[in-house]
Amino acid sequence: MPTPLDRKPTMIGEWWQVFAIYQVYPRSFQDSNHDGTGDLQGIISRLAHFIELGVGTIWLSPVFTSPMADFGYDISDYRGIDPLFGTMHDFHELLAACHSAGLKVLLDLVPNHTSAQHPWFLESRMALNNPKRDWFLWRDPSPGGGPPNNWISQFGGSGWEYDVKTGQYYYHTFLKEQPDLNWHNPEVREAIHDVMRFWLEHGVDGFRADAIWYLLKDEQFRNNPQNPNFRPGEPPQQALIPLYTADHPDIHAIIRGMRRVVDEFPKRVLLGEIYLPIERIMAYYGRDLDGTHFPFNFSLLETKWEARVIARLISEYEAALPRGGWPNWVLGNHDRPRIATRVGPDQARIAAMLLLTLRGTPTIYYGDEIGLVNVPIEPSQVQDPFEKNVPGLGLGRDGVRTPMQWDATANAGFTSAQPWLPVSDDYETRNVGCQRDDPATIYNLYRRLIATRRQRLSLSIGCYRPIAAAGDLLLFVRQHEDERTLVALNFGSEPLAASFAQPLQGQILMSTFTDRASEAVNGEVSLRPHEGLMIDVAIGSEIPPSTI
Repeated sequence: MPTPLDRKPTMIGEWWQVFAIYQVYPRSFQDSNHDGTGDLQGIISRLAHFIELGVGTIWLSPVFTSPMADFGYDISDYRGIDPLFGTMHDFHELLAACHSAGLKVLLDLVPNHTSAQHPWFLESRMALNNPKRDWFLWRDPSPGGGPPNNWISQFGGSGWEYDVKTGQYYYHTFLKEQPDLNWHNPEVREAIHDVMRFWLEHGVDGFRADAIWYLLKDEQFRNNPQNPNFRPGEPPQQALIPLYTADHPDIHAIIRGMRRVVDEFPKRVLLGEIYLPIERIMAYYGRDLDGTHFPFNFSLLETKWEARVIARLISEYEAALPRGGWPNWVLGNHDRPRIATRVGPDQARIAAMLLLTLRGTPTIYYGDEIGLVNVPIEPSQVQDPFEKNVPGLGLGRDGVRTPMQWDATANAGFTSAQPWLPVSDDYETRNVGCQRDDPATIYNLYRRLIATRRQRLSLSIGCYRPIAAAGDLLLFVRQHEDERTLVALNFGSEPLAASFAQPLQGQILMSTFTDRASEAVNGEVSLRPHEGLMIDVAIGSEIPPSTI
């Protein structure tokens, strides 16, 4: 069983390439002050979990001062810590503790919009001639009255909110409590750059920039075209094609400016949240890799969970990467259904091996390491404003943000108070404490996978080569110099065998089960239902295209 001492990697490559990222949703990680909501001291108290798991970077969803209309993604003070989570002293304590343990810390920067309670917006809405009026997107009503154009909110309804005092509308991509900044204004750009410098000077290791493909909007405020493929019952924001409100052609100059700020500080990183097709995501690396260090690749979050579909997706993504661009993979986050719910508990183990053996930086969402599932939320318990705005379509995100399950005590060890969201009914058997002691659990599978990835250069920085396969079998090789790791994944419920024109020679490093480590491979590779294998391929052994 890997121990914390096994976690030290061979540091070839930048830290953001070598380390796995672990997303912490602070409200739901650990409550330390008995108010039912997670906080910074709670994260500090669980620092050993990151070390035991083996991750090298933690990314904190927003902890800035906020009215919490969208649970921290509506910021009223970019330079403050919300009292719900603690104090600036608590943040410094967390940062120091993480750095002492060899962990990097990323903050969630929200540059597209502020809170409607932010001083910038409060000043902006005071008068038409206010100096900060142009910091936000204000427009007169349309000639016939009503919103200036047809732009809609990603959370349902019009994206325009009328301000009675000044007689104009302001635009909000998300909630009306989240007015969009005007990134065409150089003063806005410099203000956010100063925010970035503030936190970089405090020692954070970088940022995950939220919703950056929305930063720029059309200066002519033209109507978005109708989506001819939209069908009733689909999420309402899909009714229009966001031609003039997302992925603006000039956005990359904006991101280059943000990257230059990060590059003022050594060994820092800028990552971007971007939900776009693969070919459009690639532009966010920049012309000369001067954009984000990498834009998050969310393609596995929604793709059909079939071997052939995923094989094509990986190949398309690898082929699209710009020269020198570093890949990354994400299986879960605070906005999408949990992986164990999407693919089932058996395939969740396959998903873990896939995530941690593909080329590039993997991101793990808190709780996925113990197989957390979507928790049903009763109507009276709904917190998510998205679900409240668009009820009945199953778009609510509360079920993937429920408290981390640490042990079998009340509220899964998360809090001694009423938790802000309910814990899962299975918390007495699905928790870190009980899984830690059983080598066969998904928690210990994650530990083994992360440790193996850190120890083998073929997995951390090696090249990727797909191997021909069919049906439910996915095969690929990771290689660095003479070290080769063959990954074989069975996406089906029947046993499979991969045979090769020349018998494969090697040794099994690990299985998604626990009983085949060090088993010799001489010939074909057999897999049980829902089994994944990592195989150390012997030097001199050929790996030609496979047949099943």
